Amino acid sequence: MNPVKNDTRTATILALSAAFISGISLFVNKFAVTTMKDPILFATLKNSLVAVFIIGVVLVFRRWNEIRSLTKHQWLKLFAIGIIGGALPFALFFEGLAQTSAINGAFIHKTLFLWVALLAVPFLKEKMVWQQWVGVAVVFIGNLFIGGFTGFKFNIGEIMILAATILWAVENIIAKKTLADISSATVGAARMTIGSILLISYIALFSSFSPIFALTSVQWSWMILTGVLLSGYVLVWYSALSRAPATYVATLLVPATLITNVLSALFVTHALTGQDLTSAFMCGVGAFLLIFFTNKTAEKTKLVRDNKTFSIST
Repeated sequence: MNPVKNDTRTATILALSAAFISGISLFVNKFAVTTMKDPILFATLKNSLVAVFIIGVVLVFRRWNEIRSLTKHQWLKLFAIGIIGGALPFALFFEGLAQTSAINGAFIHKTLFLWVALLAVPFLKEKMVWQQWVGVAVVFIGNLFIGGFTGFKFNIGEIMILAATILWAVENIIAKKTLADISSATVGAARMTIGSILLISYIALFSSFSPIFALTSVQWSWMILTGVLLSGYVLVWYSALSRAPATYVATLLVPATLITNVLSALFVTHALTGQDLTSAFMCGVGAFLLIFFTNKTAEKTKLVRDNKTFSIST
């Protein structure tokens, strides 16, 4: 069994760290993907770099014994995570991001919490109190008015990002169950390795690898930077997910939109107005409500069966 226990405080720190990384990553990825003519090739190369890095982490922490002892059922769950979380959504997300703004992409991506909540209630038996929903609403409203967000275009790019977000929500549910008896490093390695293999296979069958040889040093620099950010995000995110309910961890990813929007305001629109600051304050208040009432509810009810498993294993 996974020795990680249900530690809400550690999970909070890890989840907020993942949100910080995600907020920066979404902003940087918008610039990075525009330097590549083929967004799927960009995602494939970046994810392959991440897979190599996380495999290195697995080697350092000597997880090969764990991998050798995996059952057929566990491998099936890892393959599902690789397909649903490591391959299809990345292709959809970066194709979509190339066709819409970073702000819109970040806003759609952060609806991940809503989809996770809808799935976690029936499949993980998780619950939320009304105060948590108030926190989400406050963050949502705050995000509407910061960094130049003017509304959705309802174009194909936004639809593709939404589809990717829903797939990542499904992955979160599968991963939450998988992390009950497999380490976060192993799950992360499987996600990125299997996903990269599938993306590479897609390019081999339907595209070409020849553009790789024409990549400039600037393009490689963007790829390495985004790869480092994604590596950190995957490891931190799964580690947080192994320690607390999926709904709670997903809610703490919502403030990442604030990071992306503030960066857009500073470096794209070059204007940080009083309205932006008010919106930032609302996001902070919403995040506080989410953290406070989720912790209070978790301590009072202890209804999530996964967390009971973590407690018994320790």
